[in-house]
Amino acid sequence: MNIFKNLILIFLLFYGVCVFAATLKGSVRSIDRVPKIVYGTWRVVAKIDKQTGNSINFRPNTVQVWNLSRAGNVINLNNPFTGASASVTLDYVDGNIIRFSKTDEYAGNKRLTDTVDLKLDGNTFTGVNYLTLETFSNHDKSLIKKDSAIYILKGEKISGSGITEK
Repeated sequence: MNIFKNLILIFLLFYGVCVFAATLKGSVRSIDRVPKIVYGTWRVVAKIDKQTGNSINFRPNTVQVWNLSRAGNVINLNNPFTGASASVTLDYVDGNIIRFSKTDEYAGNKRLTDTVDLKLDGNTFTGVNYLTLETFSNHDKSLIKKDSAIYILKGEKISGSGITEK
């Protein structure tokens, strides 16, 4: 009977060590897996693909400059021409596929959620930008309306590490 108990104990200890090891492996910071090529300055063209709600909330086409940088565990996105700047949350990284998002509140009753999926290909990327604009009641904070848009993105690296001569 003691041998049976010992085998069960050994199994549980082995299983526990395996689960613990998997947990440690899974806790590797995603930010460390972001390809270095993503950091730098990008020219980004965004063309609206679909939208719901009020058409005045979203521009049909834009050309932007994104400067992506990292400071410790934080990825910053800023546009030197508009002065816009935000810390983004890294949601997903798998090789050259990256998802990041940010949520901003403004005008006291609006919340904009911005999620970007990118597929890097050297000094270029393609992607999709999902925008959701929620408007809340000033009285009871209930949701009044929700508008959304999907943009198709194309980016070209214009400065930073990884730039190659053409």
